[in-house]
Amino acid sequence: MAGTEANNGDTAANLDFEAKLWAAADALRNNMDAAEYKHVVLGLVFLKYISDAFEAKHAELELQRKQGADPEDPDEYRAVSIFWVPKEARWSQLKASAPQPTIGKLVDDAMSAIERDNPSLKGVLPKDFARPGLDKERLGQLINLVSKIGLGSPTDRAKDILGHVYEYSLSQFASAEGKKGGQFYTPPRVVRVLVEVLAPYKGRVYDPCCGSGGMFVSSEKFIEAHSGKIGDISIYGQESNYTTWRLAKMNLAIRGIDAQIAHGDSFHNDRHPDLKADYVLANPPFNDSDWRGELLKDDKRWVYGVPPAGNANFAWVQHFIHHLAPTGLAGFVLANGSMSSNQSGEGEIRKAIIEADLVDCMVALPGQLFYSTQIPVCLWFLARAKKNGRFRDRRGETLFIDARKLGTMVDRVHRELTDEDIGKIAGTYHAWRGDKDAGKYEDVAGFCKAAKLDEIREHGHVLTPGRYVGVEAAEEDGEPFDDKMKRLTAQLREQMAQGRKLDKQIEANLRELGYGE
Repeated sequence: MAGTEANNGDTAANLDFEAKLWAAADALRNNMDAAEYKHVVLGLVFLKYISDAFEAKHAELELQRKQGADPEDPDEYRAVSIFWVPKEARWSQLKASAPQPTIGKLVDDAMSAIERDNPSLKGVLPKDFARPGLDKERLGQLINLVSKIGLGSPTDRAKDILGHVYEYSLSQFASAEGKKGGQFYTPPRVVRVLVEVLAPYKGRVYDPCCGSGGMFVSSEKFIEAHSGKIGDISIYGQESNYTTWRLAKMNLAIRGIDAQIAHGDSFHNDRHPDLKADYVLANPPFNDSDWRGELLKDDKRWVYGVPPAGNANFAWVQHFIHHLAPTGLAGFVLANGSMSSNQSGEGEIRKAIIEADLVDCMVALPGQLFYSTQIPVCLWFLARAKKNGRFRDRRGETLFIDARKLGTMVDRVHRELTDEDIGKIAGTYHAWRGDKDAGKYEDVAGFCKAAKLDEIREHGHVLTPGRYVGVEAAEEDGEPFDDKMKRLTAQLREQMAQGRKLDKQIEANLRELGYGE
């Protein structure tokens, strides 16, 4: 992804490599639809990853043969969470066969063999490389291209570089597919705001519309960056789109993340019905009108009101609340309309949620952050219990952050939040919440305001941060008011005199052309 961080000084080189790989892969796409080609590229990247990880372990076991190790024993690999790769599926075999016209069938057979020997991947890997519509010469060239990914040390080869390539490719496909692509992909910097604010160190993390799994990847990265233990969180997700569910399974497998990701519609077929999560992280489809809400009028999840059949926003919000543990926290992305809409009873549902004192923080984000939509979006943060002993007692209080002025343009149409921007948002929330060592919170005109419930009532239960934070204080220049007025008046008179002079000049020119009075 653009903006991926590395722990070493190679970030620019890695990004350059990813960009070159993408450019070459995109050139091979020819006339194939980006949505279709995505599965070709990412399927091969996945195959290369598990083969690299396998080969590194295989070489290690070869050196330990005298101590009784067996490089061809699948259990040796499974014991250390490495996928077993049967001989016919190993990358070296595919690379050697890349020029052959049968390469498509060989890749399909390799995918099937890996699924056969690794039950957790059953039904996940793409197996349509032999289809007539896929140019086999270009497929061979793509295999040669992906072969170049295995660079650097075994550690880089096994996870980092390939993980970055996978993530970068996901972001590029989202951009290429536009609106449609954005349904499976949330920009990593937006995900990072959610994760940095919620700080999921330990417990159950849930995303009922998990797309390609970005929330989970970011949560794991957060824990690693803060010296936590990956095993301290357990991951639960659900995705309704089958091909996107497969992407998520591969995306998490690439990083060795163990997760319970189910396929199905979270509204109509909740696969984790009894789950009470410590953290909910989500980016549901914006303003979804096709969620078949009329079939769920009496659902037990609608504690705060029946959501309208024409918009799923508050169905998602109540689904998240339903799955929160007694001290759970939720952070999610919604369209800005969710903060103020009074259509079809949405205002009453929002009011009930506010009056239940569940809204912890609201963040208005800048525009142009998403590949899929120009709709301005906001972040909601909910807390089941604002007094739970972990942080200060925040009952009856909500933090509003207006971050619309943050971010920098990375190209003509896309904006990205910087590390400083993300730190500013998360740091403000942590200081207000009373996190240890987060510093003292203060309202900042134009940026943040801690509002009491009565003030929210005065605003008709509208949650738009701009209504609360006020206007940014103008910078004081130290010039006395009387002096400033004299200077500005003199400046105005001078400009008016200049204007009169120009008017005379224009009049003279018109007369010369025969259009004078």
